[in-house]
Amino acid sequence: MISSLDSTMVFKSVKTKTIAAIVAIVAAVAVPQIFHLLGASLKVGPLLGQVFLPMHFAIFVVGLLAGPYVGLIVGIVSPAISFGLTGMPMVNMLPYMMIELAVYGLVAGFMANRKMPIIVKLLIAQISGRLVMALVYFIAATFFGQQVSAMQVLQSSRLGLFGLVLQWIIVPLLVFRIMAWDKQHEQ
Repeated sequence: MISSLDSTMVFKSVKTKTIAAIVAIVAAVAVPQIFHLLGASLKVGPLLGQVFLPMHFAIFVVGLLAGPYVGLIVGIVSPAISFGLTGMPMVNMLPYMMIELAVYGLVAGFMANRKMPIIVKLLIAQISGRLVMALVYFIAATFFGQQVSAMQVLQSSRLGLFGLVLQWIIVPLLVFRIMAWDKQHEQ
């Protein structure tokens, strides 16, 4: 069933893209809260969120299914709404996460209609987001006096490696499952 699916953007109507954006925002806000609550109960603080990267999953999925503009908007709006409702991500990380997730959603969306395996699309979006984050950290340190070191960027990437690997497994599965569901209900 999966092999017969075309790996191009599924959601084409404005109504469907709007619903996808709302669902993705809800998921991007709600799922990390589970990790924050679990981290608090295990007394590890925000470490679980830094390891599992739970907010990223919804952004990649919606970008791949609904395109670059929806991915960009969801990537910007999700951390802002999460911060407004829950105080997470921390205020010092909010602008960085908004930029990183916006790039993830935008690039995943631009990759949506490309004829290549979803894992390759995901890898391109992940690498693009990480490169932009490194550039943003460099700009913040150089021009705005922010205390950000290359070690912090490497540490962040190292901590999130498990989450990145999970994304390689879960994001394609979710995209394929949603594509199969959409194809079934289209007829």
